[in-house]
Amino acid sequence: MAKKEEQEQNGTPAPKAGVTDKTMVMAPVADPSDAPDSKGDAPAAKEEKTKKKKKKQTIYTIKLIPDDNGDTKSIRLPARVLKFGLASVAAGALLFVGAFSYSVYSTFANQNGAAEIRELREVNNIQQEQLLQLSKKANALQDEIDQLTQLESDLRRMSGAGPAQDDGASDGSGLTNDGTNGKHDGQGGPYVQQPSLDNVSEALDNVEKDIEKRRASLLELQEQLKAQQESLGTPGMVSLPGSLVGSTVSVTTPTGWPARGEVSSPYGLRWNGSDFHPGIDIANDMGTPIVATADGTVTTAGWNAGGYGNMVDIDHGNGIMTRYGHAMQVVVSAGQHVRRGQIIAYMGSTGFSTGPHVHYEVRVNGQTVNPVSYL
Repeated sequence: MAKKEEQEQNGTPAPKAGVTDKTMVMAPVADPSDAPDSKGDAPAAKEEKTKKKKKKQTIYTIKLIPDDNGDTKSIRLPARVLKFGLASVAAGALLFVGAFSYSVYSTFANQNGAAEIRELREVNNIQQEQLLQLSKKANALQDEIDQLTQLESDLRRMSGAGPAQDDGASDGSGLTNDGTNGKHDGQGGPYVQQPSLDNVSEALDNVEKDIEKRRASLLELQEQLKAQQESLGTPGMVSLPGSLVGSTVSVTTPTGWPARGEVSSPYGLRWNGSDFHPGIDIANDMGTPIVATADGTVTTAGWNAGGYGNMVDIDHGNGIMTRYGHAMQVVVSAGQHVRRGQIIAYMGSTGFSTGPHVHYEVRVNGQTVNPVSYL
């Protein structure tokens, strides 16, 4: 009773008689109208699924109909295969076009490069031919000067006039120091060298100098002949220059002949201008002693593959070096100190050679010079 009153005071209605405090909660009942109509939706879903399946399996048919009313052939290609084939054909076409374009470009580029190379070769051949012709002319001029020199020597001898101070050919040809008079004709040197522009220029400079020498010598001869005519006398002969007697030349300066013999091949252009000879060839019998022309240190002694055969190089200091080639035997060794007049080898015909001789070179600061001025 007290509990009922308390509930009434709190505003809570008191439970009726026969009703407990426990309350049953019932689940809501679904509205039949909200349930899916399985009979109506099933065909639509099935139809949509069929459409998707058909869409995925699209196939293209290619029919081949012969002209003679034969059997028609069909080729069925799925869309995916057809697209892949078309893409492959397009890619192949692009690759072919690219390769063809590159091939055309490379062909034209190579043709242009080959044409330029041919033009350069033609120009080079023309220049080489012109240079060879110029060297031949220089060689011919040198021969004419040598003939004039010989003629002058004959005139001096016939008239009794003294020999010219530079008696003998300016290139050394025909000179002798043992009276052999042309009995030996061995020639050689390094392998044949095509004349370069520097070689031809040097040859022309030498020709120009020789002309000046011949002019001065002929004027001197003219004065001597005039003096003879006036005095009706014959002047005495003078000795040739080149003797080492009483010489004050430094022992390290090349002086004199490296061997007895005669100059068989001059310095400069030779063989009708087809070869530049960087030294002079002194020919004599096999085994003729070869001596050092100045004090120095042997830098090379032995075989040379460049055409010199058995060769000796001597460094004399101050940038001066002498070379002796084609020896039969070398009797010094590299590093050995030698003196002027000391035997260093014996004359032979090794390497690029036509007969026994010594190829004699004088180099100043690495450049060859005419050895005749040192004889």
